[in-house]
Amino acid sequence: MKNAEINTLVKDFPLVGDLIALRETCWFNPQTTTFAEGLPYVGLNEKDVEDAHARLTRFAPYIEKAFPETAATGGIIESELVAIPAMQKRLEEGFRQKISGQLLLKKDSHLPISGSIKARGGIYEVLTHAEKLALEAGLLSLEDDYSRLLSPEFKAFFSQYSIAVGSTGNLGLSIGIMSACIGFNVTVHMSADAREWKKAKLRSHGVKVVEYAEDYGVAVEQGRKAAEADPKCFFIDDENSRTLFLGYSVAGQRLKDQFASQGRVVDAQHPLFVYLPCGVGGGPGGVAFGLKMAFGDNVHCFFAEPTHSPCMLLGVYTGLHDTISVQDLGIDNLTAADGLAVGRASGFVGRAMQRLLDGFYTLEDQTMYSLLGWLAHEENIRLEPSALAGMPGPLHVSAGEAYRRMHGFTEEQMQNATHIVWATGGGMVPEEEMAQYLAKAK
Repeated sequence: MKNAEINTLVKDFPLVGDLIALRETCWFNPQTTTFAEGLPYVGLNEKDVEDAHARLTRFAPYIEKAFPETAATGGIIESELVAIPAMQKRLEEGFRQKISGQLLLKKDSHLPISGSIKARGGIYEVLTHAEKLALEAGLLSLEDDYSRLLSPEFKAFFSQYSIAVGSTGNLGLSIGIMSACIGFNVTVHMSADAREWKKAKLRSHGVKVVEYAEDYGVAVEQGRKAAEADPKCFFIDDENSRTLFLGYSVAGQRLKDQFASQGRVVDAQHPLFVYLPCGVGGGPGGVAFGLKMAFGDNVHCFFAEPTHSPCMLLGVYTGLHDTISVQDLGIDNLTAADGLAVGRASGFVGRAMQRLLDGFYTLEDQTMYSLLGWLAHEENIRLEPSALAGMPGPLHVSAGEAYRRMHGFTEEQMQNATHIVWATGGGMVPEEEMAQYLAKAK
């Protein structure tokens, strides 16, 4: 964009000036509406989410046998929900801000198979594609025991087909590991910020890794081009895939079940606040949609981004969505939060979810590192930097008087509130890499 265009944008949308200056910024969305009013814009419904649940249930026998670490959950890929009271106290002391309600951590960071939230959407999309191919070929019926897919016959069948994806790391891990296990030829196009250990792990599973000196957008673009040249290659599009989105959405009902088993209540008097790290938007968008489906207007979702990659906040706040990138404003999109290093947000997710999200905020890399150190010290839980992006969210909500007035929250409701920081990755980070992260914590 030319300077004059940027100046006009800043005049019309003053917070853009803070984004350009790389200041930590919080924006509470004044356009938030009810779930019933916002649902038509998503283009998906309850039946779509139920179909996703049913598909994952059909694949559970296969997953249990292919990945023995899922045996305890019968082949269902799910994560723990834990209270983090010591971290809550540390946040209150460190930021001199009381957090109203209780703070919990959703440990998608420790999901089996690939150790991140991407194990939800990425794996689901691979399974959906595999099922479609097998059903169309007459090799499988919906009533079958899907553990049959482990047989040499199915491996040989799937080896005729390829899968490609562009990734900063975690989505590539999920798609690469599952695709290779089923028998697909899989190529992951990795952006410059992808971690070396993630590339090495993929290669150890027989995945082809193509590296780029540019960012996520280039990796996706090149992956799409390569797939278009091969009629038997399926490109998984993190920016626009409704299948990925639905894979993430099953988290809503599962969290509701976890709440029920723990005796936790969510209703108008006991609101739920959820804070989701955001890259291109598919993962947090799908989870937020699933949460809205499960809890309706009693859940309030926020997206968190690095100051150097605030693409979703920029897109939704200005209404420009995927027609603007952070680079257009001179923001470099360079961040230690590799999973969030995205310059242009998903237009599909931004437009679908803009009325259902309560707010957005950004944070500096050093803030993420410091929070990483605090969590490791206080709770002995270790995450990668991007997974800490959700942690300041409860502080913003507790300090946000105007936000609470906008939604009519009383002091009693806030005291009854549950806050969930969605930990998106880090469970498989090598020890030496984690030591480097901890060394940067203050």
